Amino acid sequence: MQLSDFSYHLPEELIAHYPLSQRSASRLLHLDTQGQCHHQQFTDILNLLDAGDVLILNDTKVMKARLKGKRSSGGAIEVLIERLTTPMTAYCHIKASNTLKAGAEIFVGADNIAATVQGRHENLFIVQFSQPILDILEQYGQLPIPPYFNREAESIDNERYQTVFHNPEKLASVAAPTASLHFDDNLLNQLRQKGITPHFVTLHVGAGTFLPVRVEDIAQHVMHAEWCEVPEATVHAIQAAKARGNKVIAVGTTATRALESAAQAHNGTLAAWSGDTQIFIYPGFKFNVIDRLITNFHLPGSTLLMLVSALSTQEHILTAYQHAVAEKYRFFSYGDAMLIDQVTA
Repeated sequence: MQLSDFSYHLPEELIAHYPLSQRSASRLLHLDTQGQCHHQQFTDILNLLDAGDVLILNDTKVMKARLKGKRSSGGAIEVLIERLTTPMTAYCHIKASNTLKAGAEIFVGADNIAATVQGRHENLFIVQFSQPILDILEQYGQLPIPPYFNREAESIDNERYQTVFHNPEKLASVAAPTASLHFDDNLLNQLRQKGITPHFVTLHVGAGTFLPVRVEDIAQHVMHAEWCEVPEATVHAIQAAKARGNKVIAVGTTATRALESAAQAHNGTLAAWSGDTQIFIYPGFKFNVIDRLITNFHLPGSTLLMLVSALSTQEHILTAYQHAVAEKYRFFSYGDAMLIDQVTA
């Protein structure tokens, strides 16, 4: 398939730059197995899922991963922590007027905390900080909100660009698992009361989630690596649900990639697993775990749009997106949601 197969027109005014006042107040476009669109509210998810279904959520927490700084020469830089390798070393993206070389010293935060560029890891810089990185981020970092917001992070993002169920000990993502932002405590409690129990996986989202696909033949695209974990308890819950005829609903593309990576690592059979994944899901992919997906609307030409097209069909997805544009749904991270049923025939 070609990159151009995943293009659609999106008016700029439909990009949601800020969240709604209530998390669960979003709209929900339900795309069924026949490719038919049903316009709902997100709280209708209670009626669209069945007792005994399993809801899989990504419990990662977003770091305040963006740091302002300067070079030893005084030139301004911006550092985005991609991944901690030790408490004081990380793979980073660095924006600067000129490329930094190994041995270059930089300074971040108002206190000019020193760090040294040690070299490169693929397209990232390896940076050694003089203080623990998480402490630096807590004091001086900004949440790395998506570039299409066209604004700096604000105080509202500190709460709303995190899920209500994130695990504080899993502070390692540079982007939120945005489909989960629609869930508030009240809705999660209502789901539990109906017999729909949330279970968790972890995938630490990397900045590569925003990188464009640069090849026309999408099969030639190489995904960025992200660390994920599927625990034994989640595997048991999924196996039990499938045994009784219930469905597995992944919340977000990150939860989907974690589950399908764990199955792929065991020849198609889901089992507990952790490690780096570069799984690329696009039409033709055989899903081994999930039956339905709750997700947001994704950028044209993105790997995320390709993933949702694999679960339904490319034709169904693009038609649904046309409906969403016509009905003025809100798009991307702070936008509205979809419930997509897997097309199996």
